[in-house]
Amino acid sequence: METTTIAGAEVSRIGLGTWAIGGLEWGAVPEDVAIATCLSAVDCGINLIDTAPIYGHGRSEEIIGKAIRLHGRREAFYISTKAGLEWNERGVIANSTTTRLRHELEDSLRRLGTEFIDLYQVHWPDTRIPIAEVAGLMADFQREGKVRALGVSNFSVAQMQEFRSVAQLASDQPPYNLFERAIDSETLPWCAANNVAVITYSSLCRSMLGGRVHRGMTFDANDIRSADPKFQEPRFGQYITAVERLRAFARDRYGNTVLALAARWVLDRPGISVALWGAKRPEQLDAVAGVLGWSLDSAALAEIDRIVTESVTDPVGPEYLTPKVRED
Repeated sequence: METTTIAGAEVSRIGLGTWAIGGLEWGAVPEDVAIATCLSAVDCGINLIDTAPIYGHGRSEEIIGKAIRLHGRREAFYISTKAGLEWNERGVIANSTTTRLRHELEDSLRRLGTEFIDLYQVHWPDTRIPIAEVAGLMADFQREGKVRALGVSNFSVAQMQEFRSVAQLASDQPPYNLFERAIDSETLPWCAANNVAVITYSSLCRSMLGGRVHRGMTFDANDIRSADPKFQEPRFGQYITAVERLRAFARDRYGNTVLALAARWVLDRPGISVALWGAKRPEQLDAVAGVLGWSLDSAALAEIDRIVTESVTDPVGPEYLTPKVRED
């Protein structure tokens, strides 16, 4: 397993993303299978396990906590979780008020069954509260020993600069994959210049690049992809064309899968520290080995860019994930 460091801690460059094992937006997952997935990740060299309270409304964190206890060694896990989202009848809402964040921290510690969180991240910026105020509170959590390092997710460069003016910023977690590259122009250069680790989510674009999504496929109303414009026609056909061409390129050039190609592409991008790998069953981790031990050369990168540009004529980002703004 390739490794890197975040705030002095050694972590695997592939991290386990646990949105799916929460069991809401990606289909139900039996508890024993979800726990086995976490343990299998550790067995194959993954120690960074990324989660959030919103994933299954606490269920994902509970699963990870049970996996830690079954494993028996807390130090084998580098736990990154988040705060700053609430959910109610209006939907998902950004909320980084002091009361909310303190409550979330204690709930996460309880569900995970741990005395500290390795990396605590603000999940989304709350536009109704100054970032500096949020950063100050997060720094308090760090001084209290309940949090080892601080991070943000879905923040702009300006928002990260404001956070960093008050507290130590160890990491940023943005969406990033072959199809979603908005961070290339500003975020990646800024993070590199300021020693901020970049942990990418949606590294396989909500499984679009995983190799199992096919032309004509439909998604249940409870599946998060049913709300993603990439999975709706006419865009869906464009993205599937790109995947089909990338699959052929990966096979012919490397004897590998489109999944491995897509994950390797993220890991090879300058400034990327960790790529999150979503899984809800142990066998979905079998392909991790195919991502390691090789790299993409400049000619391959150019061909990948050509395929994507030619195939996807009406690209769209992950903006649909943005939470609602607080009313009070």
